[in-house]
Amino acid sequence: MKTAEIKITVELDDNNVPENLTWESTDAETKEKVPVKSMMLALWDHNYKNSMRIDLWTKDMPVDEMKRFFYETLQTMGDSFLKATGEKLIVEDLRDYCAHFADKMGIDQRK
Repeated sequence: MKTAEIKITVELDDNNVPENLTWESTDAETKEKVPVKSMMLALWDHNYKNSMRIDLWTKDMPVDEMKRFFYETLQTMGDSFLKATGEKLIVEDLRDYCAHFADKMGIDQRK
């Protein structure tokens, strides 16, 4: 069986606010740490039947980029949900909401 490891490094300031986030993977083409400004990690605990989340962003994450990050995350969650469940109709509803979200946040959906 193949094993891959993903490592996330969080550098905190004196108030425990993230200043830098990097990630790296043993399965990536490059072995360099990749700097990022925001991350969302969701895990499903099968034993307790609940989700666990870690949402972090650096203090210099621009608000317009955070809006786009949420928009793209919602879109890709729809992709994942469709792939995992085949529930096309509800994913269409989510896509409609994503368009509404983008409109309200002033996000160009063509990018």
